[in-house]
Amino acid sequence: MAAGAIAAQGAISSIRRQLCWTGTPEVYFAKHIDNSRLVKMDDPQRAREMRTFSIALACLCLLVLSYAWQHFKAVEYGYKISELQSERDSLVEMSRALRLEEATLRSPDRIDVLAKRMGLNPPEPGQVVRLDAAVPDNSGPVMASAAPVSVVSVP
Repeated sequence: MAAGAIAAQGAISSIRRQLCWTGTPEVYFAKHIDNSRLVKMDDPQRAREMRTFSIALACLCLLVLSYAWQHFKAVEYGYKISELQSERDSLVEMSRALRLEEATLRSPDRIDVLAKRMGLNPPEPGQVVRLDAAVPDNSGPVMASAAPVSVVSVP
């Protein structure tokens, strides 16, 4: 019964809505219009306005694109700079570590301990030849000489 009462109320409210509606019904008429015989007239002023508008729009587009290109290149260069700075920092740290390792390996105390472990004897006087000395020592053998060579032709 409740369902019937609800349906009856819905029907009454729809009738009230129809009775309250005041206005003219909308009627659409289909009319076939043939524009195939129409010829468009040239309007030189409109053509000039469109040409000016197109040129202005192209200039604006060019300006916006050049600004965007410069902006993106600046961002790209910023990324490259930060990447290269981090690479430089890692190389500086590696160089510092290698210099420290070199200093440790060149330590005379370490070399002396390694030589004694291998059974080497200390050098006798005159056995040590310094290669980095500014004045060559003529008392010992010379491995190589960087003295200038002159060529003399004999007649």
